Amino acid sequence: MPSIESAPFGKTPDGREATLYTLKNNSGLVARITDYGGILVSLDAPDRAGRSANVVLGFDSLDAYLEGHPYFGAIVGRFCNRIAKGKFTLDGVGYTLATNNGPNHLHGGIKGFDKVLWSAEPIASDDGPALRLRYRSPDGEEGYPGNLDVEVVYTLTDDNELRIDYAATTDRATPVNLTHHSYFNLQGEGSGQVLDHELTVNASRYLPVDSTLIPTGAIRPVAGTPLDFTSPRAIGERIDQITGDEFAGGYDHCFVLDRAGDGPQLAARVREPDSGRLLEIWTTEPGLQFYTGNFLPGGLERPGPSGRLYDKHHGFCLEAQHFPDAVNKSQFPSTILEPGKTYRQTTIHRFLVDSAR
Repeated sequence: MPSIESAPFGKTPDGREATLYTLKNNSGLVARITDYGGILVSLDAPDRAGRSANVVLGFDSLDAYLEGHPYFGAIVGRFCNRIAKGKFTLDGVGYTLATNNGPNHLHGGIKGFDKVLWSAEPIASDDGPALRLRYRSPDGEEGYPGNLDVEVVYTLTDDNELRIDYAATTDRATPVNLTHHSYFNLQGEGSGQVLDHELTVNASRYLPVDSTLIPTGAIRPVAGTPLDFTSPRAIGERIDQITGDEFAGGYDHCFVLDRAGDGPQLAARVREPDSGRLLEIWTTEPGLQFYTGNFLPGGLERPGPSGRLYDKHHGFCLEAQHFPDAVNKSQFPSTILEPGKTYRQTTIHRFLVDSAR
């Protein structure tokens, strides 16, 4: 039966208790989410034989997350991805943010939404067990203007979807760009590289970047490049063609999704041939950042729940979002939230099984 349970998960550095919530649906999907960082700690999904495995990278204790990690499973904000030189101007006022990724600002700064304790409560939902997370980001936090009230609802539906609904309001104009940052391995956490996974992205264009991964402002076609996933291709098939120190031998690119109309639309599909697991990403967002764990292990010396250490390309991210550095690129869709308006986003992770080998 669908259910949601809670258990202690450890204490934050300031002594507050974090909680782990376990959501189960009718179809064998199990999601474990902590109120620390809104982190999806694990997600059990069945394969073509009905065997379940955890398909996201992470840790089984809060202490392991507190030691530092590359945003495993977290809610990222106020502004996911990068802002050039940690600077932007809004309504004639210049703002300076932390530069925590070379010369640039990344994923909300030193203490973004991935490192705060959210208030959490299970809620009633006709679609399946749901968990509502809330956080108030005070005016000036990490250099951003305005008090920002954020709500994120995780729902585990009976259609084998992990649905994430975001909402935010502010009392001053401020940049907002939120995403979910799970690293997936559909063969199972700790099973090795994801290069044999077959990826399709519903995007005919992408954003070229400079040597620090800041978009140049141009939008280019993927045709004729190793970024062309408009038909299914193995992730590792052309990964060696991605050159440059900034990419560390892998993908870290923002795709401009081919959209028509409103509402969640299919952005990407991933198939793992051996297990038959399929993952579809549906989203209301205009962009999708594809990242192949190029900088893993990144100093991580702690194994995941499987007992195995993570290494390069052991997981992939598909982060639905607005465009990087949009706050400094007027030609990109706006990421400025005004008072009286509500930021909304819906992103759905749909799990399916392909019976054919």
